[in-house]
Amino acid sequence: MKKHVVLYKKLSAPLMARLHEAAQVTLIENLGPTGLAQLRDALPSAHGLLGASLRLDANLLDLAPQLEAVASVSVGVDNYDIDYLTQRGILLSNTPDVLTETTADTGFALILATARRVVELANMVRAGNWNQNIGPLHFGSDVHGKTLGIIGMGRIGEALAQRGHFGFGMPVIYHSHSPKPAVDQRFDAQYRSLPDLLQQADFVCLTLPLTAETQGLIGAKEFALMGPETIFINISRGKVVDEAALVEALQQRTIRAAGLDVFEREPLNHDSPLLRLSNVVATPHIGSATHETREAMAKCAVDNLLAALAGERPKNLVNTSAWKR
Repeated sequence: MKKHVVLYKKLSAPLMARLHEAAQVTLIENLGPTGLAQLRDALPSAHGLLGASLRLDANLLDLAPQLEAVASVSVGVDNYDIDYLTQRGILLSNTPDVLTETTADTGFALILATARRVVELANMVRAGNWNQNIGPLHFGSDVHGKTLGIIGMGRIGEALAQRGHFGFGMPVIYHSHSPKPAVDQRFDAQYRSLPDLLQQADFVCLTLPLTAETQGLIGAKEFALMGPETIFINISRGKVVDEAALVEALQQRTIRAAGLDVFEREPLNHDSPLLRLSNVVATPHIGSATHETREAMAKCAVDNLLAALAGERPKNLVNTSAWKR
């Protein structure tokens, strides 16, 4: 008998065909109230789950006594109670490699758009307010040659460093759990303490995961260490930043500008003060949002799930202790 897989994310036709061949499939197309009710109805017989952007806690997963594996179509796993999954021996996998380059592209797009005021000035032209040659009031700042500060030197941090160092001649400084000699050598980068990085970087870029240690890492004290010309970029997770402190820093011009792809609450509230600030470039969490990357992520998740359900170790297993169990 085929195992039961519950999808709460639409997949391409080839991937759906592959899953149907290997398993009994239930597709939840929308995670509104009706979809959540359908999910709850399907969980008791589910052996595998595949999707993204849904908080799967113990209360929900207790409805799935036969569950063997969860395949997340994401690199971040902060939506999952990993300790609970591990205790039950449920394998959690993610898609860490396939979105690295695309997310780094997004980060550098925000660096350029924010420094050169691309969105603000494009809107001025669109509104018909470009009536004469622009002057200092509308000038941006250079990116090439400026110091790129990266907080979190994982795969995406390294990809961002590559773009900055080789593409724009930017000195790279970084903060992570410990110095990384290979990064130092490849990008002529230098490790810094967090306070030193915040004081020295022209661009402060977050590329680290959301954990208990990183939640609220950047707040009022950290923004006060940055200079008035510093540009702040976040492509990690919104809750790594105290958003109220960020708003105040932008309003008071403690920092110059921010490029943000993630927020404390998503979608961003329509009345968020961030949307009223001309020195903010805000995008709707598009880090991995290209056709090519999303398909590669979905394929990776399907590979992970089918391997787990076949009794094989998924390539991208998150909770390795569950495999040992």
